[in-house]
Amino acid sequence: MHNINFIRDNPIIFDNFMKQRGELPCSKNIIKIDEDKRNTQTVLQNLLAERNKLSKEIGILKSQNKDSEVENILKRVEKIKEETSNLKELEKIKEDELHAILSRLPNIPSSTTPQGKNENDNILYREWGDKTDFQFKPKRHYEIGENLNLMNFDLASKLSGSRFVVLKGMLSKLERAIAQFMLDKHTDENGYTEMYVPFLVKNDSLFGTGQLPKFGEDLFTAGENHWLIPTAEVPLTNLVRDKILQSNNLPMRVTSYTPCFRSEAGAAGQDTRGMLRQHQFSKVELVSIVEPQHSENELERMLESAESILKDLNIHYRVMTLCSGDMGFSANKTYDIEVWLPGENNYREISSCSNCGEFQARRMNAKYKSKDKNIFVHTLNGSGLAVGRTLIAILENYQTEDGNVIIPEVLRKYLNNHTSLI
Repeated sequence: MHNINFIRDNPIIFDNFMKQRGELPCSKNIIKIDEDKRNTQTVLQNLLAERNKLSKEIGILKSQNKDSEVENILKRVEKIKEETSNLKELEKIKEDELHAILSRLPNIPSSTTPQGKNENDNILYREWGDKTDFQFKPKRHYEIGENLNLMNFDLASKLSGSRFVVLKGMLSKLERAIAQFMLDKHTDENGYTEMYVPFLVKNDSLFGTGQLPKFGEDLFTAGENHWLIPTAEVPLTNLVRDKILQSNNLPMRVTSYTPCFRSEAGAAGQDTRGMLRQHQFSKVELVSIVEPQHSENELERMLESAESILKDLNIHYRVMTLCSGDMGFSANKTYDIEVWLPGENNYREISSCSNCGEFQARRMNAKYKSKDKNIFVHTLNGSGLAVGRTLIAILENYQTEDGNVIIPEVLRKYLNNHTSLI
């Protein structure tokens, strides 16, 4: 949510920011609605003040037995009551109009976010490791999994429809091992506290992190006023909703391993083969709640935490700084980690790490106590990592010519020291 005072004072700047996010200029309309609301509030306050004054006069006139004058004043009080009722209704209408517009506008980009329209304008930040050198033509992950009879899309489709998978045996265990490794790394070395959170959330939680009201079609509903989480970012970030934190409890760093559910409404025809884009997938999420002055450094720290997983797995990746037109709704700056998939001969996103500034905190009313006033916290979130896509990266980067897959050394302790899938 945006600060209305900033829009009033900087309408041109705000419109330029929105243009960078692919939105049309809207400050004029916002300011007009806000002025109407404030004017209504002024008239309402004046009427209430007049009513209070008249109420005192009635008491005095009654004590003086001036009943005729009292009757005239009562008529005026009744008129004021009717007018205030209408004004309160108008105030509510204007407040709702303002809220409806502001709640659908994306966050303002950071000064260090490159301007651009789409992924073609993203900028390489850094890369790590070398691409795997194969002496044979590497296969794609679904070819490997299906050839080993450990990955079944047809059975999943029979059970649930398209964009689902059934994993079997060692491949199922490998996915579980990946998640356990990520949690251990983030809690033992990277300073995050593990949380177990609900997989169902209410409307307010999704509004707080920015999925509602604009992106409802990307979500799965689960009964009245409940939704399946699209990411653990939603419950983790909302842990501080409607709270005033103590500064000595910040930074707050939490992580959780959950299933994630997305309708992929805008992905028709994309990545229909394999596990890259599914309705249900698993992810280890990282969330940080910090004081405003620390959020830029916290984003770099979060990025390094996510990168540390791929470094331990020894898989080549690159980090891209997303441009203003390619960022998520709530972010002011985002880094994408893109892992190299040799079977596909392409880079694929495996993590997004974003600084949301105070944008989500305003929607959640999440603050911390600083000296003599309360200030909105800054929130950050990132994948640490997407478990299914990490599984894909391992299958494609650790495959052998005979169709087997070597298990990365760091994962073997979770798999009874097995060195390969078969």
